Amino acid sequence: MAVLTIVCAISIPYIVSYRKVYRSDDQAIRIMDVIRETSQLAMTRRRTMRVEIDLTDNALLQIDENNTDPDTLIKRIPLDNVQDIRMDTRPAGVLAPNPPNYPDAVFGTAILSHEAGGSTVSGHQVWVARFESTGNVVDSVDNPISSTIYIWPPSAPASSVSRSNGEIRAITLFGGSGALRYWKYDGSTFVASTQ
Repeated sequence: MAVLTIVCAISIPYIVSYRKVYRSDDQAIRIMDVIRETSQLAMTRRRTMRVEIDLTDNALLQIDENNTDPDTLIKRIPLDNVQDIRMDTRPAGVLAPNPPNYPDAVFGTAILSHEAGGSTVSGHQVWVARFESTGNVVDSVDNPISSTIYIWPPSAPASSVSRSNGEIRAITLFGGSGALRYWKYDGSTFVASTQ
């Protein structure tokens, strides 16, 4: 029993600090997985599917547009608390990955709604990417969209400064094909990751 107590006392702080350091990576990979899955669903089902990063509910949403109204929520994945990980803006003093130098993801009031649990959800602060069956990615009004999403831990809640430059991540999405690239910030520039 004493050995178990000692092992637990040593391992619990390690697990907590490990999770804190890799939160940016976890969230970025979660987002990329849903984007890739949504792109594949759009092509295999031959209809438009949508990904929303919903800041109002702090969730990642996968939505089937069904070619009719109402759009149907397929999957809802909770995101890390905004006090721990931000995605709504680029951290202060950080330049976009260049190339490709895509515009930053823009979060705005949703003009598209969806149905979840029998009620219509609309008016949330979201970033939207709609995946067409052709492989193209468009915004809410069918304009081709290429974006950079930044994932980073703020130094304090609502701060525009990152807690650690080594924890800043970015995802670039190319609208012409839905291609994704994962980037890690090295303190001065973004470096493409092999993830």
